[in-house]
Amino acid sequence: MKRREFLKAAGVGLAASTVAAPAIAQSTPELKWRITASWPKSLDTLWGACEIFAKAVSEATDNKFQIQAFAGGEIVPPLQVADAVQNGTVEMGHTAAYYYFGKDPTFSLGCSVAFGPNQRINQGWYYQGGGKDVMNEFYKKYNIYSLLAGNTGCQMGGWFRKEINSVDDLKGLKFRIGGFPGRVLQKLGAVPQQIAGGDIYPALEKGTIDAAEWVGPYDDEKLGFYKIAPNYYYPGWWEGGTMINVFVGLDKWNALPKAYKAVVEQAAAYANDWMISKYDELNPAALRRLLANKVKLHAFSPAIMEACYKAAIELHDEIAKTNESFKKVYESMKAFRDNTYPWFNVAELNYDSFMIRHMG
Repeated sequence: MKRREFLKAAGVGLAASTVAAPAIAQSTPELKWRITASWPKSLDTLWGACEIFAKAVSEATDNKFQIQAFAGGEIVPPLQVADAVQNGTVEMGHTAAYYYFGKDPTFSLGCSVAFGPNQRINQGWYYQGGGKDVMNEFYKKYNIYSLLAGNTGCQMGGWFRKEINSVDDLKGLKFRIGGFPGRVLQKLGAVPQQIAGGDIYPALEKGTIDAAEWVGPYDDEKLGFYKIAPNYYYPGWWEGGTMINVFVGLDKWNALPKAYKAVVEQAAAYANDWMISKYDELNPAALRRLLANKVKLHAFSPAIMEACYKAAIELHDEIAKTNESFKKVYESMKAFRDNTYPWFNVAELNYDSFMIRHMG
């Protein structure tokens, strides 16, 4: 991507009418930062958004502000990105906030919770409904400032060695699932495991886990889960529209010149749009390939969906009673979600349903 194109398309040109781009670069210091990701380089969707973000910042500043990207494990383990940002090991991280629910369940709300908003509604909440503000108010406790820098869309429900036909089939199931939603499955007797993307296949192959979820057809095909667990379930009710964040050390963020802050914000927004459009491009063909490889596609039964929904609402309400941060963010997100879905039901759902019925 060319620097001038980014300035125009991503909106960093917000200063272009008053300050020429070269003048911006000349009036700001030279910085060299590092961003560490939670993803292996093989996942060109998630890792690709991290690279695009870093390159966009460098190019938009005539390389005055350079950000070098590192994949998961190159500097710190994939699930320790937030810690690395918090303690200043790196200036930035590209990660899924729900990996850090062990610190506080509120982290999950900056990424995805069970039966939360879809991608469009999540993004609307973050940008227009106060989500960015309430999340960053929470992140202050951890010396973190967050920016939305990706979304996977609605995810799949995962790969299972055996069919899951009833709620009882979840009991004792060792299931790799990211973040806080594992607590929902735990209420129903499952044994959740949080494992980084690059380590899931070996765990599934060795029988350490019985099932695993990651994202969707394109990424899942790359990771090869279908070779071991052929039953592919949908939908991933725990990830209706998963937000991916750039975490910045708060002290580092506060010290940035305003021009650099604007560049970083718009680069993150560009990466966000790129990621969701990339998944929309790649997932359909990947699903067709998987089905051609004799993958068995299943919908979770209504009984399973209802039991999981009930358990999720109970869990969220329990946490909200004792955790003020979780309560504040959850109520903000829930209010925006509940206000928006009736509109989606009128227009988006009806239009999409009609079009799908008429596809050949």
